[in-house]
Amino acid sequence: MTSPAVRISVLSCVALFLELTLIRWIPSVVPAVAYFGNLLLVSSFLGLGLGSLNSRRFGRLVDWFPPLLLAAVALLMLAGNFAFPANDAELRFGATASGWLAYGSLVAVFLFNTALFVPLGHGLGAEFRRLPALRAYAWDLTGSLAGTLIFAVFSWFSFSPALGVAAVGILTLGVVSRGSRQAVAVVSAVAATALVVLASDRGAIWSPYHFITVEDITAAPGSAERLPSVERLATISTQRDPPVFSVRVNRNFFQENICLDIRRYTPGTELYDYVQGKRAQYAFPLRLADSLGRVLVLGAGGGTDVQAALLAGASAVDAVEIDPVLMKLSNRINAGQPYRDPRVTVHVDDARAFLARTSGGYDAVIMGYLDSQGLFSSMANVRLDGFMYTVEGLRSAFRAVKPGGVMVLSFFRGPDWLSDKLFGMVERACGAAPKAYFAPGQITLCVQKPPLRDLPDSIGVHTSVGSLNGKRVDSATDDWPYLYLKAMAIPPDYKAVIFSLVALSVAAVWASSGIAVGRDGLHFMSLGAGFLLLETKSIADCSLYFGATWIVTTAVVAGVLLMVIAANLTAMGLRLPVVASYVGLFVALGLIWFVPRDVVLGWSAGSRLAWTVIAVPLPLFFAGLIFSSGFADSPRPDVMLGANLVGAMLGGFAEYLSMAVGSERLFLAIIGCYLASAAFRWRTSRGNP
Repeated sequence: MTSPAVRISVLSCVALFLELTLIRWIPSVVPAVAYFGNLLLVSSFLGLGLGSLNSRRFGRLVDWFPPLLLAAVALLMLAGNFAFPANDAELRFGATASGWLAYGSLVAVFLFNTALFVPLGHGLGAEFRRLPALRAYAWDLTGSLAGTLIFAVFSWFSFSPALGVAAVGILTLGVVSRGSRQAVAVVSAVAATALVVLASDRGAIWSPYHFITVEDITAAPGSAERLPSVERLATISTQRDPPVFSVRVNRNFFQENICLDIRRYTPGTELYDYVQGKRAQYAFPLRLADSLGRVLVLGAGGGTDVQAALLAGASAVDAVEIDPVLMKLSNRINAGQPYRDPRVTVHVDDARAFLARTSGGYDAVIMGYLDSQGLFSSMANVRLDGFMYTVEGLRSAFRAVKPGGVMVLSFFRGPDWLSDKLFGMVERACGAAPKAYFAPGQITLCVQKPPLRDLPDSIGVHTSVGSLNGKRVDSATDDWPYLYLKAMAIPPDYKAVIFSLVALSVAAVWASSGIAVGRDGLHFMSLGAGFLLLETKSIADCSLYFGATWIVTTAVVAGVLLMVIAANLTAMGLRLPVVASYVGLFVALGLIWFVPRDVVLGWSAGSRLAWTVIAVPLPLFFAGLIFSSGFADSPRPDVMLGANLVGAMLGGFAEYLSMAVGSERLFLAIIGCYLASAAFRWRTSRGNP
């Protein structure tokens, strides 16, 4: 493959596709990364940037990529043996350890991932010098778009990351040197793919959001029957004493698939008593409703809440679940078969997006343990359920309740501050203090819509605890969607990890600086930081408007790339004054700043879509024009590309500031980055390098 254009496209496609594949796979091996997904993003940018900065040195590093891929996969599997770090300032499901050693896996993952992307960046930088800058950049963007769309296909069909690693190996054959290097590439790709397969559990399932494993908790430990078999599942809807399956996400417990119909179990058995306890747990919220005509279950998962509503006499149940694989899995392994009941309507959707469309009128709205164990995007530090568990999200759920109905929120009972926080958020959202019940490992909050009636002080093991102190903890809002953080602050362990990684990154960039980037490089670095923060904000905003689904995120990323491609094509055919581009950029940023997100949320779906298609990407177009116009004039496009990628890494780290200041205030950092780029560009144009 001799064409520089094709090589640039392939390298760029491999880089983006591999980045997304690793972000999907690594949390299944190193569970802590599910909460630190941003680290994978910024480390890939650092690796690409370092490679491009050094593309005039070290020969053909791209030939070392296949064995590096094999080494990175092997080392990442070893990193999974580190304990999952816990922290008092944030709730992390499955976290057990404390101390600095627990964070060694995170630093190791960052370093492995950075090293892996250096050869790809090195190859990109070398190829960029063989074409006019804007033509090279156009092919680079085309490859990135292709990588995004290919990964979307993988997500749609729930392919295993092992297939993704194999695809990377095949594509890489087109860019490594011929002869023995290609033989090494083939062996490395096969071995890396085999390791990814070995790291996965037998029968594991990959959804667009989760690494899912299933086992029968009623079978003897270690027996083959703990895994669901085709023979056992064929008659599961009619079996006597049917099994109970535990569903795990990234190897941590997530939910059960259980039949709540106690008539199918033998009285006096341990299994009968267990199911009876579970039925009481899930039936409890429904006993707080005055009547059960229409019920809405948010976060339906395996369908246990849905079953409870049906057994309680609901005439119609709307079941909302963001992950389609969890619903399909329930149809296979749940003996109660809740989603096959004709009274149930299934909605594969984000809960907040569904609430924006529904006309409401429900007797009961049940929030069924929506607790998330991962981020909705690698570009943001917001969990998958982040925009549901905000004051505004809870208010939208309460609006769906009809007069005389109830909203019931059940949640894992973690630290006391989390119970207080949930209580305060529900009180702010609904305008009245909820009735709070505690049970072993569970908190339930119930709030009625007038007319009011007296709620019992206890039902079974659920006991009223009176009023909690919701004012002592910061409430999660759409601007600060962090239910799982104790306060508006970056947790200490985040600070420590980020500081150490930034120090390592600065040292690596400094070591590369036989390359003096100058003010021109600082201009591109500022553009990279601003662009990453702006793209992250666009993803968060669109997820709030239309749901935090993988489809929305993919559409936004693809849309961003198309907008930058349009800007690059414009710059290739039309030389606009850079001042005009900056004026357009700051006007577009001002438009987004002065039209708050809560205003946009109040618009119709069509108006929100028009805003998202026209206004949200507009700053990205002007930022792309500024980049392309400067890039065309640069005598060192490889160095400027590297500086831009390093800047994107810094923008990724800066995104953590939203934990302390909220997303709207972080918008000021975006404006600051572009002001800095304008200052460096102006100094360069005056002949001050």
